[in-house]
Amino acid sequence: MIGTIVTVVVGIAQLLLLLAMGLAIVRIVRGPRAQDRVAALDALYVDAMLLLLSIGIRTGSLLYVAACLVIAVLGFASTSAFAKFLMRGEVIE
Repeated sequence: MIGTIVTVVVGIAQLLLLLAMGLAIVRIVRGPRAQDRVAALDALYVDAMLLLLSIGIRTGSLLYVAACLVIAVLGFASTSAFAKFLMRGEVIE
């Protein structure tokens, strides 16, 4: 009983995360400013990370947790680099 509830809830969460990723991609393409595109890219990597975690919950594999940690570190670094580039015009001083 509990297993089927968890499976249904995780499936619904995955569909909603895919919807959020689609909307983030639309914002990246249509964003009027570069700041909008960077914020959408940040949302996209967070959504991808959560989608991988939900797949890991569904399958019971810990490999997805390690992949999520890598995505989190790379996403943070890229968001920081983009923010610095938008503020100063250069990434490396």
